[in-house]
Amino acid sequence: MARYIHPSRKQRLAKLARRTRWAPFWTVPKIFGQGRRVHPGRHTAVKRSWRRTKTKA
Repeated sequence: MARYIHPSRKQRLAKLARRTRWAPFWTVPKIFGQGRRVHPGRHTAVKRSWRRTKTKA
């Protein structure tokens, strides 16, 4: 990647970074029920790692 990142590209990369975060902890009982202990990363919309899958940004 270039030394200088254009603001538009930086914005795209920031958006993609936000999409890979875990879901909030309070969504777990809402989705799976009160007694179920599930990791919040299980129901994150997009699962992407910088090692595994590359972006087209």
